[in-house]
Amino acid sequence: MKNQKIITDTFFETSGNKWEKVADGIERQFVGYDTQIMMVKVKFDKGAIGYLHDHFHSQATYVAKGEFKVTIDGEDKILKEGDGFYIPPNVSHGAECLADGLLIDVFSPIREDFIDINVIKK
Repeated sequence: MKNQKIITDTFFETSGNKWEKVADGIERQFVGYDTQIMMVKVKFDKGAIGYLHDHFHSQATYVAKGEFKVTIDGEDKILKEGDGFYIPPNVSHGAECLADGLLIDVFSPIREDFIDINVIKK
């Protein structure tokens, strides 16, 4: 990791990280990130919707809990705990939570729009 600024610690202990409200029924908690990759937990209440959107980041998501109707590039799929999905850059995607759930999102590069990149975390 020479010449790469680390923004979070090597080991992720999220018990002290606050949850941030994103939308009705949706909260996120940062797990860890550096300048190239970011991991975020996203908690959904049943019925909450992550509306269709796109971004230039690559995204891989793991369904840690619950059930979701996931839409990627116009295709719908019902995914449950243990499933996952990949979203290429600039592809429209969204999710509807069918049962209280938790997603683990990984982005590359990091979602600078989620954080103040001038603030160094622990």
